[in-house]
Amino acid sequence: MTRIVVIGECMVEMAPVDGGLYRMGFAGDTFNMAWHLRYLLGSDHCVDYLSAVGDDSTSNAMLDFIQSQGVGIAHIRQIAGMTTGLYLIRQENGDRAFSYWRETSAARQLADDPAALARALQEADLVCLSGITLAILSPKAREVLWAAITESGAQVAFDPNIRPTLWSSQEDCRAALTYAAVRSDVILPSFDDDAALFGDVAPQATVARYTRLGVGEVVVKDAARPAIYSGSDGTLEIAADRLAVPVVDATGAGDSFNAAWLAARLQGAAPKEALIAAHKHAACVLQVSGALLVS
Repeated sequence: MTRIVVIGECMVEMAPVDGGLYRMGFAGDTFNMAWHLRYLLGSDHCVDYLSAVGDDSTSNAMLDFIQSQGVGIAHIRQIAGMTTGLYLIRQENGDRAFSYWRETSAARQLADDPAALARALQEADLVCLSGITLAILSPKAREVLWAAITESGAQVAFDPNIRPTLWSSQEDCRAALTYAAVRSDVILPSFDDDAALFGDVAPQATVARYTRLGVGEVVVKDAARPAIYSGSDGTLEIAADRLAVPVVDATGAGDSFNAAWLAARLQGAAPKEALIAAHKHAACVLQVSGALLVS
């Protein structure tokens, strides 16, 4: 049994539907990844979500949903008096815009109990987290989290998923993400995000920067352009344009790509086959509304 622990924040999603109404759901970059890992992997893989929620009815509904999707909730702490984060999706000039309310989110305290962290990560084979996971934590909490991950001995997969507004400064963001990269075995950045923060002039520069930091496998996503892999098997590019599909909603496409890449590699696929699988799965997600393939 391979045990995967995904760490981060699941939020309440308010998505627009007809008539000016909104539909409530649950999503978030790391939960999306956990959901797609569970969707793609068989019963010989366990997928647990590590987070914190409140003790209100919305938090309970979130826990029920996560569990109903086959993702483990044993290591989601409930904190009295807290609640979950929320985001609202708006349509502006044909594009989606987001408003966030996460100041009272219990997930900000997911690393506040070192003993609980140690239990959650015990016997983990793979730990997955993102730059958003780190951004919502205090510097001290990030130290505690990394200490627990290191102590677990698990492999680490990291998506920088850069959201500048969540960080106190660009310098803080760059430092935290670089620290994370040094401790990661697999990194799954998006070129546009990394170019804006680190000044990378091309996806190959992003690959080179992370390789210099010692990351074993680098997979750079670049929207509809080719994704690049670099690792012990060499370097290769696989184009996504051969999978051209009508885009309904780009929400969660990168998260699903990450999950499909990891799922393929966990099941023994070579890098080329894993990139093809990741592109195909992300293409499926692009054709539906929302980040999950839930009917």
